[in-house]
Order: sequence, then C-alpha cells, then structure tokens
Amino acid sequence: MPPTEAVSTEVVPFDRKAIVGAALLAGAANVIMQLARPGVGYGVIESPVESGQLHRHPIKRARTTFSYLAVATMGTPKEKAAYRRAVNKSHAQVRSRPDSPVQYSAFDRELQLWVAACLYRGLEDTYRAFIGPLDPVEQDRLYRASAPLGTTLQVRPEDWPRDRAAFEEYWQREVKNISIDEPVRRYLRDLADLKFLPAPVSLLFGPFNRFVTTGFLPPEFRAQMRLPWSERDQRRFDRLIAALRAVIRIQPPVVRRFPFDLLIWDVRRRIRTGRPLV
Repeated sequence: MPPTEAVSTEVVPFDRKAIVGAALLAGAANVIMQLARPGVGYGVIESPVESGQLHRHPIKRARTTFSYLAVATMGTPKEKAAYRRAVNKSHAQVRSRPDSPVQYSAFDRELQLWVAACLYRGLEDTYRAFIGPLDPVEQDRLYRASAPLGTTLQVRPEDWPRDRAAFEEYWQREVKNISIDEPVRRYLRDLADLKFLPAPVSLLFGPFNRFVTTGFLPPEFRAQMRLPWSERDQRRFDRLIAALRAVIRIQPPVVRRFPFDLLIWDVRRRIRTGRPLV
C-alpha cells in the first residue's frame, strides 16, 4: 500500500459492544506488553510520581489506568482534553535520570504510540475472546475508533498507522525490539502475582491471575517474562475463556460493561466537582 496514502481524520464513534468488563482479566498481560518496551518499563519502575506507585497506591493506580481507557473510548472531546491535562501534569515528572539504563520521557510520542498499540491489540484480542470473531468491516471500524487510545495524549492522528495492514506492519516490526530485563521482570511478576495487594489476597488469587495473564500474553512476551506454558495450560485457558464467553453473551449490556460505565461516571463527577482526575 503506498506510504503516502492520506491518514483519515474521520471521527469514528467507539462501539460500546467492544467494552467488556471481563477484559480486565487481561489487564496485567497488557501492562506486560507495554512495559516490554524498555523506555516504558523503566519509565514506570523509576517514576517519581508518588501517587502512581502501584505497591503504595494500588487502588488509585488501577482507577487512573482504567479511567483513561473509559475516557479514551467513551469520553467527549472536552473530557479527553481534561484527562490529557491531568495526565500530562504527572508525565512531566517522568524522565530518565543520568544513571537510568535507557533514555526515556513520558512525552515521547513513539513510546506513547507503543502503549496505545498494546491497548488496541489487547482490545482486539479480548473482543474476539469474549464476544466472538469480527468481520472485516467490524475490524476496520474498531481499529479506526481505537485511535484515541493514543491521540487522547500526545500521539498525533498521522502517527496512528493508517489502516489495519499498516498497523500489522508496525506491530511485527516493533515486537522484534521488545526486551524485558530483570528489574522490570521482577516488577511485572509481582503484578501478575498480585503481590501489590494484601498477602491474603495475593495468596488466594495470585496463582489464578498469573495463569490468565500468561494465557493472554502473545508467545514473544511470554518468552521475555520466562513464563512456562504448555499445551495442557492452553487447553485449560481455552475452556475458561469459552465458559466466560457463554456467560457474557447472555448478560445485559450494562452488566457486561461494568465497571467502565461507573468509571466514566466517576470521571465526569470529578470534572464537575473539581476533584483530581489522576
């Protein structure tokens, strides 16, 4: 396809059918994918933003992350602008130090594009897992509607790959450059094992969360995390997803979307009352 082909600037509404609360089961896997880019990984583990520290503020960190997804997919332009300002205030503090293993800045558009691409890939994968296959028209629409996952922050519309074919080229090229070293791997293993939560919670639910996290990871990322995965594990994972899909298909839309409707309501309440968004 010609590289000079114009990028469409058409605003495509996000189909709320694609918003499934069960997709949060894949949340840790998606974070692993994002942090597999060293600049993102070290930007997170070295971040000086106290309120964003996962181990000290796990609930707040989760709310901020999931609220961003709610705003990017369901928010109005004004709500996206408000969230951008709030996130930028925190991101302004996230820059590599002289002794950092890699150079990074939270305002780096290439890093933000990678994060947005991971979010889109996760959205596409969980749609297929919990709702079912998409036909080509649905795939194109979902892809075009997903651009705000990046453009809500610093990614320019022209930076978002122009179509799914261009996205696949971008993805295959960038996946070859992922690298997770031991400090980032330890952080991500703690995430998968829920060790940022009280010990009884992590002991009870950590093994299950690691299992579903490993199941949702593409093989390249699984290998970087050194997480074993057998054919038997894959069969167990497939049965779990099939059971969840059967339940989700009979749920009313408002139940299926929980907690994202609640999150966008909370964002709007915070904007209205002047409370911090992040």
